[in-house]
Amino acid sequence: MQENTHDREAAEKLLKEYVKSETLIKHAITVEAVMRHFASLFNEDADEWGIIGLLHDIDFEMYPDEHCHKTRSILEPRQWPESYIRAIESHGYKLCSDVEPITNQEKVLYTIDELTGLISATALMRPSKSLFDLTVKSVKKKWKQKSFAEGVNREVIEEGAANLKMDLDYVMEQTIEGMKKVAAQIGLEGNIEAAK
Repeated sequence: MQENTHDREAAEKLLKEYVKSETLIKHAITVEAVMRHFASLFNEDADEWGIIGLLHDIDFEMYPDEHCHKTRSILEPRQWPESYIRAIESHGYKLCSDVEPITNQEKVLYTIDELTGLISATALMRPSKSLFDLTVKSVKKKWKQKSFAEGVNREVIEEGAANLKMDLDYVMEQTIEGMKKVAAQIGLEGNIEAAK
């Protein structure tokens, strides 16, 4: 494989070079799946959106205090496209980055990054521990409990949905749909039958 190949295989290899935490790798796979799902809703390139999702926390484990600021120094020497780098930098807007999400791709990443955490936590609280019987109503219930998954920045999610001109419920519903595609990989397939 050439040094400057920028396909999914190259992205996964790079991710595993910089990220060792199983939790962070699961999060990367989750965000990738949701980005791919939203790309299909926007009729955009699902591979490009997915790879950006997969690599969005590339600098987080090694450089937690410089999150989003080290992305460029990791990706640029490997000749990753500028649009990928900018999209990744923009997902930390107002939190750890001053790069504002402008494109739909950037706005989706900004919105769903935090939201996937809330949805995962909500699914794990269910008897089934599954995404397949998880409803938007259940997520909204947990959303209102500020002490639940308190690390999740709800303002970012609300602002992101507004910037996308999408209803928050719809964004939640589509994020769950995207996550279902990797439920087994991220440990949220659960057991609906056992929970009945």
